[in-house]
Amino acid sequence: MEKAIIGKKIGMTQVFDEAGRVVPVTVIQAGPCTVVQKKTAEKDGYEAIQLGYETVAERKLTKPEVGHQKKAGMTEFKKVLKEFRLDDCSKYEVGDELTAEVFAAGDRVDVTGISKGHGYQGVIKRHGAHRLKETHGSGPVVRHAGSMGANSDPSRIFKGKIGAGQMGNEQVTVLNLDVVKVDAELGILAVRGAIPGPKGGIVYLRNSVINVKEKGAAAGISSNPQKASARVNPQKASARNK
Repeated sequence: MEKAIIGKKIGMTQVFDEAGRVVPVTVIQAGPCTVVQKKTAEKDGYEAIQLGYETVAERKLTKPEVGHQKKAGMTEFKKVLKEFRLDDCSKYEVGDELTAEVFAAGDRVDVTGISKGHGYQGVIKRHGAHRLKETHGSGPVVRHAGSMGANSDPSRIFKGKIGAGQMGNEQVTVLNLDVVKVDAELGILAVRGAIPGPKGGIVYLRNSVINVKEKGAAAGISSNPQKASARVNPQKASARNK
């Protein structure tokens, strides 16, 4: 079953697994979220649910936001609204509350958030470009981008070249992270690795779009015809190994 939830990044720490190995994790305050709207294929053309997160005073919302939530019968208004497209929304109804328990340890999730903003930065920090040689004749441009234009033909710089500009403050999705621990009482998730955004930033979690084969699930039979031929004729295989 597809699952999704909205949360808030608390910070990073580390835990120990059963083998005693250190696992770096990000702690996320997941939920509680309320189903504000439900979309169906018959009415809207696709299946989706809209979740609301973090209670806020009515005076801090716009009139359309207040009207939208009142239509759903909300008495406590939510600051963050996010729609998640799911294949099957039959198990969700408007007014349902989702908590961290929707996920379990061992699940794999994709986490989306807004990365930290770094303002206007140069090519060295923004793209990892090399500086020029700090020697005679270089001038005060050692951290500038080098020549990127061609000769008289085509007399322009092609699209996609690196340059200085706004760095960060953009939507980033990290795929296929393991849920290491779920604390239903505190409503927190511990996800392996780092996720985008600062402490206190809003993040969106949902099932990973990547299907990972577990170790030992199937004895991998190679599609390589040379390797496959060794299984057909073991004598040839033993001759090659000599």
